[in-house]
Amino acid sequence: RGISSNQRPKRPLTAYLRFVIDNRPAFREKNPEASNLELIKKLAGAWKELPTSQKQVYEEARKTDWKRYGEQMAAYKAQLTPAQAAALKEEKRKQLAKRRSVRAKRELNLLGKPKRARTGFNIFLSENFQESEGISPVAKMKKLFDTWQKLSTSQKQPYLQLAEDDKVRYQNEMKSWEAKMIELGREDLVRSKKQRLKKKPAETAKQAETAKASSGGNKAKLKKSEE
Repeated sequence: RGISSNQRPKRPLTAYLRFVIDNRPAFREKNPEASNLELIKKLAGAWKELPTSQKQVYEEARKTDWKRYGEQMAAYKAQLTPAQAAALKEEKRKQLAKRRSVRAKRELNLLGKPKRARTGFNIFLSENFQESEGISPVAKMKKLFDTWQKLSTSQKQPYLQLAEDDKVRYQNEMKSWEAKMIELGREDLVRSKKQRLKKKPAETAKQAETAKASSGGNKAKLKKSEE
């Protein structure tokens, strides 16, 4: 209690990031119309062409900060109780899992994975969100959800039909996309393989036991028949 990951000493900046922070204002002044992405590209190019002797200045600063960081981390860990250390370890594990999830989603977007099929409510929501009254997006969502719940079956039917059509679209696009992933050697992204990997051990053991019992029964029947 009283300790959080926010109090943990911050990791030192890399030599490149130090260069960016030092030179970004000057680059922005020289290129006022450039977007942030264009500015970063210019800075990356400048860093690449920077002489080794000048890069060494930033590298030495990084090494000095790393030494200080090591001392600060030792002092930080020394004040933690076993329970606090365990809690912070779990917090770090969750943060890393979240980062991996974000990276995985970004990779799937880059690989062009089809968007999931929308539900009838999703379609109704997208069509009416802009026109719906509400002081906040959350209030609009709540109001539209209440409206959807009150719609009759016949009123919902057009949206449900569109959802069915979108489901067919998603299934067809996924088949083509998964075939492409197999060609690229990314079988790990194919749904069928994921489903096999996610199969519960208990379920697998139960299936094996059932198969064994069935096999035993068949053998007994065969023996009886031979007799």
